[in-house]
Amino acid sequence: MQTSESLPVPAGLTAPAWTLAGRQLLEKALAELSYEQLLAPVATGDGGYRVDVGEGVAYTFRARRGAFGCWRIEPGSVRRTGAASELSGSELSGSELSGSEREAADPLRFLLDSQHALGLSGATAGHLARELTATLAADTRLLRGDAPTAAELADLGYAELEGHQTGHPWLIPSKGRIGFSATDAGRYTPEARRPLQLPWMAVHRSLAAYRGVEGLDAATLLDGELDGDTRARFTEALADRGVQPSEYHWLPVHPWQWDETVVPVFAAEVAAGLIVPLGDGPDRYLAQQSIRTFSNLDSPARRHVKLPLSILNTLVWRGLPTDKTVAAPAVTAWVLGLVERDEFLREQARPVLLGEVASVTINHPVLEALPGAPYQYRELLGAIWREPITAKLDPGERARTLAALLHVDREGRPFVAELVERSGLAPREWLHRLFAALLPPLLHFLYRYGVVFSPHGENTILVSDTGEVPARLGVKDFVDDVNVSEQPLPELADMPADVSAALLTEPPEMLCQFIQSGLFVGHFRYLAGLVESHLGVAEDEFWAMVRDEVIGYQKRFPELADRFQLFDLLAPDLARLCLNRNRLLLDGYADRPERPHAAVHGRVPNPLALRAP
Repeated sequence: MQTSESLPVPAGLTAPAWTLAGRQLLEKALAELSYEQLLAPVATGDGGYRVDVGEGVAYTFRARRGAFGCWRIEPGSVRRTGAASELSGSELSGSELSGSEREAADPLRFLLDSQHALGLSGATAGHLARELTATLAADTRLLRGDAPTAAELADLGYAELEGHQTGHPWLIPSKGRIGFSATDAGRYTPEARRPLQLPWMAVHRSLAAYRGVEGLDAATLLDGELDGDTRARFTEALADRGVQPSEYHWLPVHPWQWDETVVPVFAAEVAAGLIVPLGDGPDRYLAQQSIRTFSNLDSPARRHVKLPLSILNTLVWRGLPTDKTVAAPAVTAWVLGLVERDEFLREQARPVLLGEVASVTINHPVLEALPGAPYQYRELLGAIWREPITAKLDPGERARTLAALLHVDREGRPFVAELVERSGLAPREWLHRLFAALLPPLLHFLYRYGVVFSPHGENTILVSDTGEVPARLGVKDFVDDVNVSEQPLPELADMPADVSAALLTEPPEMLCQFIQSGLFVGHFRYLAGLVESHLGVAEDEFWAMVRDEVIGYQKRFPELADRFQLFDLLAPDLARLCLNRNRLLLDGYADRPERPHAAVHGRVPNPLALRAP
């Protein structure tokens, strides 16, 4: 007979945590769907709004409007109006109100109510229900009663802090992770916070190719990543198979990917001895927010490693595109070369650029040769090694991904408030230092070189000095998220052919969107709300400070005046990029040959726009 121990329940999955997670996710859904104009709330007076979703059902809430036309819903204010018989059990367990109105804390009930109003197909709605449920289960893990306070989080190191973040602030099913079981989620996700030894494999050079920056050949990389005993053990494993170690490239593989993809999909290559398991590497790693990137806990000076995972999460399959993986070291060398040749970047801004210095690509001989095959099958295996953050910091500096600034602890204290207090600066001065650290290098890459990163919260790193004062910008994920100007610029004329082939080009307005939507809409619009509520800096003042930093840069480099017009960050409005529309209305969950891109729907006012005198 099975016992309860054989059927484990994930940590934190309790009724109170589920209700709280549901309330927060429903508030997020209403806010983001309204921002993307999939819902059209109608004002009812005194800060109240109502959304009718059909069949006599409506949702009401209190909200403030913010920059870019966003919605900030008052926590706990959402109510559902409908026939009592239609209410789900979780809603009926909430505080009872008059008539058929109840407190609402169930995003799955909302999905049932609004499917037709949102225009969702049955297939999309079904998969979305699964993603929402998985997201809620992950959120309950983060809401455990022993969750650290903001003060405790501020003492954590870069890698450890990653496991306490709440996920993408904009995408509603931010932790769907289609492909993971509950056991997988409890073992491999950032919020599981479980150190992991990565297994290694050897892949025959007829399938695998190595690329590295100058001076980093495959042997040098392995000398830095594996100790002598481990290299000897791996060599012996190959000798036991009767093959020549020199004919193989070695690389780590995610244990889930080995079980779910390598063995079943590369079975022929495993049978032929072209792919050989070697055993576990010596060090323990922690998963970062991106879930497929790992920081080395035992040897922090060793490189971060990025591995493909064939799971669907936040719009895309989390593999490693073969063409981009091949180009990663070349892109890194080119981007770092721009910095070395530019006095402002090299001597003054000093951005921390975590280069992707080596990669191994592995081709599937059939799947990658099939025209029109789903893109996930061109991203199955490989590895990218990225420079570690510890190697890039000055003595006493601290590094945290920008996403951490949006965290609010179990006592309602924002992480950003803790950092401001530790700095000893007034909130306005701290924000000024923040913008002065982050924006000038991003603006310089855009205006001088027509180059943008994707500076969203997970890719952007805040480097603070010994006094917790913002000091420098850090950026990672070059090959996936560096884009260049479609309009020819002299500074791009000598770009190497392999780099040019790997990087996407965008027209000027869309190039600006990487800063506008990635940083301003995707991060600052949430930070501005926290700052206003908890630090006493009005949102208008917040955006005025951002605008002043942009104008200050432009005054500093007047010779780039034509670029300020070309890449106009101060225009009256900008295209509304929509991330949730992609999943709900455009791409759904169907396979496709190319990776999806963000949808555009209408325009939003730009809070950085220059006001008329």
